[in-house]
Amino acid sequence: MEGPEDSGADTTDGAGSAGATDIDWWSTLADPGFLRHPYPELARLQALGPVHFDQRSGVYFVLGHAAFARIVKAPQMGRDTRHWADGWCSEAYRARDPLGYRLFSEFHPQMINMDGADHARMRGVYEPAFRAQPTKALVPLVEAEARRLLDALPRRGSVDFMEAYAGPLPLRVLCALFDIPESLDETIGRWSASLIRIGDIMMTPDQKREALDALTEFKAFLREMVAARRAAPCDSLMDMAIRAYDAGTLNEEETLTNLVSMLIAGHETTVTLIGNGMLLLLRHPDQMARLRADPGLMRPAVEEFLRLEPGGNMILRIAREDFEVEGTVIPAGAPVIGLIGAINRDPDRFADPHACDIGRGGNAHFTFGGGAHFCIGAPLARLEAQVAFSELLARFPRIDPDGPEHWRLDRLNARGLARLPVRLEAAS
Repeated sequence: MEGPEDSGADTTDGAGSAGATDIDWWSTLADPGFLRHPYPELARLQALGPVHFDQRSGVYFVLGHAAFARIVKAPQMGRDTRHWADGWCSEAYRARDPLGYRLFSEFHPQMINMDGADHARMRGVYEPAFRAQPTKALVPLVEAEARRLLDALPRRGSVDFMEAYAGPLPLRVLCALFDIPESLDETIGRWSASLIRIGDIMMTPDQKREALDALTEFKAFLREMVAARRAAPCDSLMDMAIRAYDAGTLNEEETLTNLVSMLIAGHETTVTLIGNGMLLLLRHPDQMARLRADPGLMRPAVEEFLRLEPGGNMILRIAREDFEVEGTVIPAGAPVIGLIGAINRDPDRFADPHACDIGRGGNAHFTFGGGAHFCIGAPLARLEAQVAFSELLARFPRIDPDGPEHWRLDRLNARGLARLPVRLEAAS
């Protein structure tokens, strides 16, 4: 695999524990056993210190809640990967890996990769649609899509929860918001599966080629759709993007790349939330019974799912200026990766951090990131999960595991299930 190059940073200011124990971070993060159950290893690494410098890759890994809270809020830290000193935007990288350079260049012009005024300009196009009141108005749409999927399930019998419910529900909701026909679900799902690996940071040449092909096809599809929608405008998120494009707020590449990113992230984030949440309820039947008995716990339950089994392993930041945290000076141009599975279970922040408590209060997890780059679609993801579980538990008084779960092992960052066999039993 091809990972980030050594940043050349002075290691004397890095966290000494990492060098002393000679941690092979990237092999650990790619290990199938870690991908299935990362928490014992994350707890071991966290006990060595909250911040670690990896001399091989030049990456600073953060495992402490307090340290990461400072990083995501600090103006010295950003998300624009063009500031990565030895990253994809450097001339050395461009000469060494022209395929990677083209992929990252074409994927870059979107809100998640921008800081400051450019980030605010792009985010401002969509943010009004994701505020509390507009999101709350989507409840009937989400309920209708959930019930349609539940109607197709057997009243008694075994199903793959991911294929039958957790996977299609978020994609159907998102495509409805963008007014994309259901016939394209499979194609968009294929593009998303290829492009989600960009978040892994390490990618093979074949994965880069596959992602670039998917990005090219996705943009071509959206370009045609934008042209067609101009002739028949309505009031979808697609039309919101077109109006911003026509007004000069976004250029064409920014319009297309933001649409690609929102369709991917909005889909994958909620799939993993619903799937991982269901797994937690199956593993903790006392908590499932508690939720059935008190539906008012649905909101904190979803927050506990997000904390305990986050849908991503890593959150990236780049130091725009030198920044000191927990005694470690992170130099300008250095990449920082927050390991969310450790941060969300930090015993210095959470009581009994590995326990599933659907009534947990003060659940300050970082699954949706933080600071200026807090996930714009978080309100929608939370709403979809709350509706998905409310409808599911009301329809099926009994839901049991029906075999082992299978985690996705083809990606390092997006953490989700490939299969989750369950046995359903509806009320007689």
